[in-house]
Amino acid sequence: MPSPRVLVADDQADVLTALRLLLQGEGFDVSTRQSPAEVLLAVKEQDWDVALIDLNYARDTTSGREGLDLLREIQALDAQLPVVVMTAWGSIEIAVEAMRRGARDFIEKPWDNQRVLTVLRTQCELRQALRKTRRLESENAALRSNAAPAMIAESPAMRRVVELIARIGPSDANVLITGEHGSGKEVAAQALHAASDRAGKPLTAVNVGGFAEGVFESEMFGHVKGAFTGADDDRLGRFELADEGTLFLDEIANITPPQQARLLRVIETGVVERVGASRGRPVDVRILSATNADLAAEAREGRFREDLLFRLNTVELRLPPLRDRREDIAPLAQLFLSRYVRRYRRDIGGFSAAALQALLAHPWPGNVRELDHAVQRAVLMASGDQIEPVDLGLGGAGAAAAPTLDELSLEEVERYLIRRTLDRTQGNVAEAAGLLGLSRSAMYRRLQKHGL
Repeated sequence: MPSPRVLVADDQADVLTALRLLLQGEGFDVSTRQSPAEVLLAVKEQDWDVALIDLNYARDTTSGREGLDLLREIQALDAQLPVVVMTAWGSIEIAVEAMRRGARDFIEKPWDNQRVLTVLRTQCELRQALRKTRRLESENAALRSNAAPAMIAESPAMRRVVELIARIGPSDANVLITGEHGSGKEVAAQALHAASDRAGKPLTAVNVGGFAEGVFESEMFGHVKGAFTGADDDRLGRFELADEGTLFLDEIANITPPQQARLLRVIETGVVERVGASRGRPVDVRILSATNADLAAEAREGRFREDLLFRLNTVELRLPPLRDRREDIAPLAQLFLSRYVRRYRRDIGGFSAAALQALLAHPWPGNVRELDHAVQRAVLMASGDQIEPVDLGLGGAGAAAAPTLDELSLEEVERYLIRRTLDRTQGNVAEAAGLLGLSRSAMYRRLQKHGL
């Protein structure tokens, strides 16, 4: 944690030196000023945890008027900055007036070192707590304002999805979201959560398919201190983190039979038991889950518990692939373009007619996620004020030739092989991992590494 930053103001150099030595010795980051004008400039230019200011600056003055005026001007610049005043004359009247005008505390000269340290530490802690509160409030406001994610639905197939979200979102029904790899399942989960009465509570997303057998219970249900080697503290699991909110379980088809049994028990009972705990804790969680697999077929083959499927699949929300929602390609591309020109500070006005034609002609095996990546690449690669086909890197007429294997780095080769294998398996991560000779957890690490 950074040292608390203290601005100290006094017209006497020896006072400033004494206070600087005292405070620096106790871990404060101290900066000193000798006039009200210097103090105001410092407050304008930098952020401080507390200001310790004298009430008198001109020689032979004892009224405290300069300090009171300085206090007012500091508050006009930063109303939240704690100001502690000092006076050498022990005038209770001046101290009371300063407190009435907004000073947080006062110190008399000659000062008691311990009182100075106690007062400044207290004010710094209050300042940091207030900062944290304001930050959380702004983050919550941002989450509320962005609660409903952009659901582009120009196509009839996607309009049906949006209508279903509007109907089932306000309920507490568990929803199984299905669709091809990259079709927007997490965005649909966000929209369902935003439409529910739980929108003010957390949406906790977890890729359950990426957990190794040994950490699944700890990650999902938590553990108590000493439950196993390395459990140095109590830890909340995802169910408790999502209490009164929504839990989004991505890649649900890839959990093992033992994991399925543990998950089913918690969903049925509404009680979570941390690893190593002697009793369970009730949780109130709505479950949204997602997969690109056919869970009904998996259940028939005995690879997925039918009773768990029933619990997860009160309602199924099936997302169409991008090739079946062509009307949405252009508006989605424009949405991504707006996002990335802001992020990368590029002056790009839109897509050329040829680029739009290339977008509409592409088969999009990676669906919306592939479109997102293509537009991001185009914003980075574009040399003009419009996106051209060559910038998209989709292949076909007008595009640059695909690089040969010799031209690719090791990371680029790995990414290329993973994408090709995912295309071959129609986005089935577990099957692709098997073909590549990787464990599921290793496969998910590589997907995250390459932004896939």
